[in-house]
Amino acid sequence: MKKYTFTEKKDTRSGFGAGMQVLGQTNPNVVALCADLIGSLKLDAFIKENPERFFQTGIAEANMVGIAAGLTIGGKIPFATTFANFGTGRVYDQIRQSVAYSNKNVKIACSHAGLTLGEDGATHQILEDIGLMKMLPGMTVINPCDFNQTKAATIAVAEYEGPVYLRFGRPVVPVFTPADQKFEIGKAWMVNEGTDVSIFATGHLVWEAIQAGEILAEKGINAEIINIHTIKPLDVEAVLASVKKTGCAVSAEEHQVNGGLGDSIAQVLVQHHYVPLEYVGVNDSFGESGTPAQLMEKYGLNATSIVEKALKAIERKNA
Repeated sequence: MKKYTFTEKKDTRSGFGAGMQVLGQTNPNVVALCADLIGSLKLDAFIKENPERFFQTGIAEANMVGIAAGLTIGGKIPFATTFANFGTGRVYDQIRQSVAYSNKNVKIACSHAGLTLGEDGATHQILEDIGLMKMLPGMTVINPCDFNQTKAATIAVAEYEGPVYLRFGRPVVPVFTPADQKFEIGKAWMVNEGTDVSIFATGHLVWEAIQAGEILAEKGINAEIINIHTIKPLDVEAVLASVKKTGCAVSAEEHQVNGGLGDSIAQVLVQHHYVPLEYVGVNDSFGESGTPAQLMEKYGLNATSIVEKALKAIERKNA
Protein backbone atom coordinates (compact mmCIF):
# COMPACT_ATOMS: atom_id res chain seq x y z
CA MET A 1 0.00 0.00 0.00
CA LYS A 2 1.40 3.35 -1.08
CA LYS A 3 1.95 5.60 1.92
CA TYR A 4 0.10 8.92 2.09
CA THR A 5 0.83 11.49 4.78
CA PHE A 6 -0.33 15.00 5.54
CA THR A 7 0.99 17.94 7.52
CA GLU A 8 -2.22 19.96 7.77
CA LYS A 9 -5.96 19.78 7.51
CA LYS A 10 -8.06 22.28 5.56
CA ASP A 11 -11.65 22.53 4.42
CA THR A 12 -12.34 21.95 0.74
CA ARG A 13 -14.43 25.13 0.60
CA SER A 14 -11.23 27.07 1.33
CA GLY A 15 -9.69 25.33 -1.66
CA PHE A 16 -12.54 26.76 -3.72
CA GLY A 17 -11.87 30.21 -2.32
CA ALA A 18 -8.18 29.91 -3.16
CA GLY A 19 -9.03 28.82 -6.69
CA MET A 20 -11.40 31.74 -7.13
CA GLN A 21 -8.68 34.14 -6.02
CA VAL A 22 -6.37 32.76 -8.71
CA LEU A 23 -9.13 33.07 -11.31
CA GLY A 24 -9.76 36.64 -10.24
CA GLN A 25 -6.15 37.42 -11.03
CA THR A 26 -5.86 35.42 -14.26
CA ASN A 27 -9.25 35.26 -15.99
CA PRO A 28 -11.10 38.58 -16.41
CA ASN A 29 -14.28 36.83 -17.57
CA VAL A 30 -14.80 35.00 -14.27
CA VAL A 31 -17.49 36.55 -12.07
CA ALA A 32 -18.94 35.34 -8.79
CA LEU A 33 -22.48 35.38 -7.44
CA CYS A 34 -23.49 34.46 -3.91
CA ALA A 35 -26.76 33.99 -2.04
CA ASP A 36 -25.79 35.80 1.18
CA LEU A 37 -23.04 33.34 2.20
CA ILE A 38 -19.79 35.10 1.30
CA GLY A 39 -17.89 33.91 4.37
CA SER A 40 -19.09 30.34 4.09
CA LEU A 41 -18.02 30.16 0.44
CA LYS A 42 -14.63 31.77 1.16
CA LEU A 43 -15.10 34.48 -1.47
CA ASP A 44 -13.61 37.34 0.56
CA ALA A 45 -10.29 37.49 -1.30
CA PHE A 46 -11.94 37.37 -4.73
CA ILE A 47 -14.36 40.15 -3.78
CA LYS A 48 -11.66 42.34 -2.23
CA GLU A 49 -9.54 42.15 -5.37
CA ASN A 50 -12.43 42.21 -7.89
CA PRO A 51 -15.38 44.07 -6.34
CA GLU A 52 -16.88 44.91 -9.74
CA ARG A 53 -17.01 41.20 -10.64
CA PHE A 54 -19.13 40.12 -7.67
CA PHE A 55 -22.93 40.07 -7.40
CA GLN A 56 -24.66 39.61 -4.06
CA THR A 57 -28.12 38.23 -4.85
CA GLY A 58 -29.27 37.75 -1.28
CA ILE A 59 -31.34 34.79 -0.21
CA ALA A 60 -32.82 34.41 -3.68
CA GLU A 61 -31.11 31.39 -5.17
CA ALA A 62 -33.48 31.00 -8.11
CA ASN A 63 -32.78 34.58 -9.16
CA MET A 64 -29.05 33.94 -8.76
CA VAL A 65 -29.18 31.04 -11.23
CA GLY A 66 -31.17 33.13 -13.71
CA ILE A 67 -28.73 36.03 -13.45
CA ALA A 68 -25.80 33.64 -13.90
CA ALA A 69 -27.38 32.20 -17.05
CA GLY A 70 -27.84 35.70 -18.43
CA LEU A 71 -24.25 36.67 -17.72
CA THR A 72 -22.99 33.88 -19.97
CA ILE A 73 -24.62 35.53 -22.97
CA GLY A 74 -22.15 38.39 -22.61
CA GLY A 75 -19.21 36.02 -22.43
CA LYS A 76 -18.83 35.94 -18.67
CA ILE A 77 -18.02 32.76 -16.73
CA PRO A 78 -20.28 32.95 -13.67
CA PHE A 79 -19.76 30.92 -10.50
CA ALA A 80 -23.11 30.75 -8.68
CA THR A 81 -22.35 29.88 -5.06
CA THR A 82 -24.30 28.84 -1.97
CA PHE A 83 -24.88 25.78 0.24
CA ALA A 84 -25.36 22.56 -1.74
CA ASN A 85 -28.88 22.09 -0.39
CA PHE A 86 -29.98 25.49 -1.68
CA GLY A 87 -27.88 25.46 -4.85
CA THR A 88 -29.34 22.21 -6.19
CA GLY A 89 -32.55 21.06 -4.50
CA ARG A 90 -34.10 24.47 -3.97
CA VAL A 91 -33.44 25.71 -7.50
CA TYR A 92 -33.53 22.52 -9.53
CA ASP A 93 -36.13 23.82 -11.97
CA GLN A 94 -34.13 26.98 -12.68
CA ILE A 95 -30.97 24.94 -13.26
CA ARG A 96 -32.79 22.54 -15.57
CA GLN A 97 -34.53 25.20 -17.65
CA SER A 98 -32.10 28.14 -17.63
CA VAL A 99 -28.73 26.37 -17.49
CA ALA A 100 -28.81 22.72 -18.56
CA TYR A 101 -31.48 22.86 -21.28
CA SER A 102 -29.79 25.77 -23.02
CA ASN A 103 -26.26 24.52 -22.21
CA LYS A 104 -25.19 27.74 -20.51
CA ASN A 105 -21.61 28.06 -19.28
CA VAL A 106 -22.64 28.38 -15.62
CA LYS A 107 -20.59 26.91 -12.78
CA ILE A 108 -22.75 25.94 -9.82
CA ALA A 109 -20.29 25.80 -6.93
CA CYS A 110 -21.72 24.56 -3.66
CA SER A 111 -20.32 24.09 -0.19
CA HIS A 112 -21.61 22.30 2.93
CA ALA A 113 -22.57 19.15 1.00
CA GLY A 114 -23.37 15.85 2.68
CA LEU A 115 -23.55 14.82 6.33
CA THR A 116 -20.39 16.68 7.32
CA LEU A 117 -22.29 19.95 7.40
CA GLY A 118 -22.84 18.65 10.92
CA GLU A 119 -24.92 20.35 13.55
CA ASP A 120 -27.22 22.21 11.13
CA GLY A 121 -29.06 18.92 10.69
CA ALA A 122 -31.08 17.07 8.07
CA THR A 123 -32.74 20.08 6.44
CA HIS A 124 -29.32 21.38 5.35
CA GLN A 125 -27.50 18.07 4.79
CA ILE A 126 -28.36 17.32 1.20
CA LEU A 127 -27.47 13.76 0.23
CA GLU A 128 -29.23 13.73 -3.13
CA ASP A 129 -27.40 16.48 -5.00
CA ILE A 130 -25.05 14.29 -7.04
CA GLY A 131 -28.00 12.28 -8.30
CA LEU A 132 -30.02 15.38 -9.11
CA MET A 133 -27.24 17.02 -11.04
CA LYS A 134 -25.84 14.03 -12.91
CA MET A 135 -29.30 13.30 -14.34
CA LEU A 136 -29.34 16.64 -16.16
CA PRO A 137 -28.20 16.23 -19.77
CA GLY A 138 -24.86 17.93 -20.40
CA MET A 139 -24.13 18.64 -16.73
CA THR A 140 -20.61 17.85 -15.51
CA VAL A 141 -20.40 16.78 -11.84
CA ILE A 142 -17.18 17.16 -9.84
CA ASN A 143 -16.52 16.22 -6.19
CA PRO A 144 -12.85 16.77 -5.21
CA CYS A 145 -11.21 15.22 -2.15
CA ASP A 146 -9.06 17.85 -0.42
CA PHE A 147 -8.00 21.52 -0.40
CA ASN A 148 -5.42 21.21 -3.18
CA GLN A 149 -7.65 19.20 -5.48
CA THR A 150 -10.58 21.58 -4.96
CA LYS A 151 -8.39 24.57 -5.81
CA ALA A 152 -7.14 22.85 -8.96
CA ALA A 153 -10.67 21.75 -9.91
CA THR A 154 -12.00 25.30 -9.54
CA ILE A 155 -9.38 26.62 -11.94
CA ALA A 156 -10.01 23.78 -14.41
CA VAL A 157 -13.77 24.31 -14.31
CA ALA A 158 -13.36 27.91 -15.49
CA GLU A 159 -11.51 26.67 -18.57
CA TYR A 160 -14.18 24.10 -19.38
CA GLU A 161 -17.03 25.15 -21.68
CA GLY A 162 -20.42 24.03 -20.39
CA PRO A 163 -22.48 23.73 -17.19
CA VAL A 164 -20.70 22.27 -14.17
CA TYR A 165 -21.71 21.31 -10.64
CA LEU A 166 -18.72 21.60 -8.29
CA ARG A 167 -19.34 20.09 -4.85
CA PHE A 168 -17.23 20.66 -1.73
CA GLY A 169 -17.55 20.74 2.04
CA ARG A 170 -17.26 22.42 5.39
CA PRO A 171 -15.04 20.23 7.65
CA VAL A 172 -11.27 20.28 7.70
CA VAL A 173 -9.79 17.14 6.14
CA PRO A 174 -6.21 15.99 5.45
CA VAL A 175 -4.44 17.71 2.57
CA PHE A 176 -2.65 14.88 0.78
CA THR A 177 -2.74 15.62 -2.95
CA PRO A 178 -0.02 17.69 -4.67
CA ALA A 179 -0.29 21.47 -4.55
CA ASP A 180 0.90 21.74 -8.17
CA GLN A 181 -1.45 19.08 -9.61
CA LYS A 182 -3.08 19.38 -13.01
CA PHE A 183 -6.79 18.64 -12.64
CA GLU A 184 -8.20 16.68 -15.57
CA ILE A 185 -11.99 16.69 -15.78
CA GLY A 186 -13.27 13.18 -16.46
CA LYS A 187 -9.96 11.48 -15.64
CA ALA A 188 -9.86 9.33 -12.49
CA TRP A 189 -6.79 9.51 -10.23
CA MET A 190 -5.06 6.27 -9.27
CA VAL A 191 -4.36 6.50 -5.55
CA ASN A 192 -2.97 2.99 -5.10
CA GLU A 193 -2.57 0.12 -7.54
CA GLY A 194 -3.82 -3.22 -6.27
CA THR A 195 -4.99 -6.65 -7.30
CA ASP A 196 -7.60 -7.90 -4.81
CA VAL A 197 -10.44 -5.35 -4.72
CA SER A 198 -11.21 -2.01 -6.40
CA ILE A 199 -12.28 0.86 -4.13
CA PHE A 200 -13.85 3.77 -6.01
CA ALA A 201 -14.12 6.74 -3.67
CA THR A 202 -15.09 10.39 -4.06
CA GLY A 203 -14.86 13.54 -1.96
CA HIS A 204 -14.24 13.15 1.77
CA LEU A 205 -14.34 9.36 1.42
CA VAL A 206 -11.07 9.24 -0.53
CA TRP A 207 -9.00 9.73 2.63
CA GLU A 208 -11.14 7.13 4.41
CA ALA A 209 -10.45 4.76 1.51
CA ILE A 210 -6.71 5.31 1.94
CA GLN A 211 -6.99 4.43 5.63
CA ALA A 212 -9.07 1.39 4.70
CA GLY A 213 -6.37 0.32 2.26
CA GLU A 214 -3.79 0.40 5.03
CA ILE A 215 -5.99 -1.79 7.25
CA LEU A 216 -6.60 -4.22 4.40
CA ALA A 217 -2.86 -4.37 3.68
CA GLU A 218 -2.28 -5.56 7.24
CA LYS A 219 -4.68 -8.42 6.43
CA GLY A 220 -2.70 -9.30 3.33
CA ILE A 221 -5.21 -7.70 0.93
CA ASN A 222 -3.91 -5.41 -1.81
CA ALA A 223 -6.63 -2.85 -2.55
CA GLU A 224 -6.70 -0.73 -5.67
CA ILE A 225 -7.95 2.73 -4.67
CA ILE A 226 -9.18 5.18 -7.29
CA ASN A 227 -10.30 8.75 -6.68
CA ILE A 228 -13.37 9.41 -8.82
CA HIS A 229 -13.36 13.20 -8.52
CA THR A 230 -15.41 13.54 -11.72
CA ILE A 231 -18.62 11.60 -11.31
CA LYS A 232 -19.94 12.75 -14.68
CA PRO A 233 -18.48 12.15 -17.19
CA LEU A 234 -17.32 8.99 -15.45
CA ASP A 235 -13.92 7.58 -16.39
CA VAL A 236 -15.36 4.30 -17.67
CA GLU A 237 -12.01 3.14 -19.00
CA ALA A 238 -10.40 3.43 -15.56
CA VAL A 239 -13.30 1.64 -13.87
CA LEU A 240 -13.22 -1.29 -16.28
CA ALA A 241 -9.45 -1.61 -16.26
CA SER A 242 -9.52 -1.86 -12.49
CA VAL A 243 -12.35 -4.38 -12.04
CA LYS A 244 -11.02 -6.63 -14.80
CA LYS A 245 -7.88 -6.91 -12.70
CA THR A 246 -9.41 -7.24 -9.21
CA GLY A 247 -12.73 -8.98 -9.89
CA CYS A 248 -14.76 -7.07 -7.26
CA ALA A 249 -15.41 -3.51 -6.15
CA VAL A 250 -16.58 -1.08 -3.46
CA SER A 251 -17.98 2.42 -4.01
CA ALA A 252 -17.62 5.00 -1.23
CA GLU A 253 -19.35 8.38 -1.09
CA GLU A 254 -20.92 10.92 1.25
CA HIS A 255 -24.25 10.71 -0.53
CA GLN A 256 -27.31 8.53 -0.84
CA VAL A 257 -26.55 5.11 -2.26
CA ASN A 258 -29.49 5.71 -4.60
CA GLY A 259 -28.39 7.94 -7.46
CA GLY A 260 -24.80 8.49 -6.45
CA LEU A 261 -21.38 7.34 -7.58
CA GLY A 262 -22.20 3.72 -6.77
CA ASP A 263 -25.13 3.75 -9.16
CA SER A 264 -22.88 5.07 -11.92
CA ILE A 265 -20.30 2.35 -11.24
CA ALA A 266 -23.04 -0.31 -11.22
CA GLN A 267 -24.31 0.79 -14.62
CA VAL A 268 -20.84 0.38 -16.09
CA LEU A 269 -20.43 -3.08 -14.55
CA VAL A 270 -23.83 -4.32 -15.72
CA GLN A 271 -23.30 -3.06 -19.25
CA HIS A 272 -19.65 -4.05 -19.76
CA HIS A 273 -18.10 -6.35 -17.17
CA TYR A 274 -20.09 -7.59 -14.19
CA VAL A 275 -18.29 -8.12 -10.86
CA PRO A 276 -19.61 -8.03 -7.26
CA LEU A 277 -20.08 -4.45 -6.03
CA GLU A 278 -20.63 -3.26 -2.46
CA TYR A 279 -21.77 0.24 -1.49
CA VAL A 280 -20.61 2.62 1.24
CA GLY A 281 -23.06 5.51 1.46
CA VAL A 282 -26.24 6.63 3.18
CA ASN A 283 -28.98 4.05 2.72
CA ASP A 284 -32.33 5.75 2.04
CA SER A 285 -32.17 8.02 5.08
CA PHE A 286 -32.03 11.69 5.91
CA GLY A 287 -29.25 12.96 8.16
CA GLU A 288 -29.49 14.48 11.62
CA SER A 289 -27.71 16.94 13.87
CA GLY A 290 -24.27 15.98 15.20
CA THR A 291 -20.60 16.61 14.73
CA PRO A 292 -19.17 15.53 11.37
CA ALA A 293 -17.18 12.75 13.03
CA GLN A 294 -20.23 11.44 14.90
CA LEU A 295 -22.34 11.40 11.76
CA MET A 296 -19.70 9.73 9.61
CA GLU A 297 -19.43 7.03 12.28
CA LYS A 298 -23.18 6.52 12.73
CA TYR A 299 -23.93 6.34 9.01
CA GLY A 300 -20.94 4.15 8.22
CA LEU A 301 -19.04 6.61 6.04
CA ASN A 302 -15.57 5.69 7.25
CA ALA A 303 -12.59 3.40 6.80
CA THR A 304 -14.10 0.70 8.99
CA SER A 305 -17.15 0.40 6.75
CA ILE A 306 -15.02 0.40 3.61
CA VAL A 307 -12.95 -2.47 5.01
CA GLU A 308 -16.10 -4.44 5.86
CA LYS A 309 -17.54 -3.93 2.39
CA ALA A 310 -14.23 -4.80 0.73
CA LEU A 311 -14.07 -8.09 2.63
CA LYS A 312 -17.68 -8.83 1.65
CA ALA A 313 -16.97 -8.07 -2.02
CA ILE A 314 -13.97 -10.40 -1.98
CA GLU A 315 -16.05 -13.12 -0.32
CA ARG A 316 -18.70 -12.81 -3.03
CA LYS A 317 -16.03 -12.95 -5.72
CA ASN A 318 -14.61 -16.15 -4.28
CA ALA A 319 -17.97 -17.81 -3.59
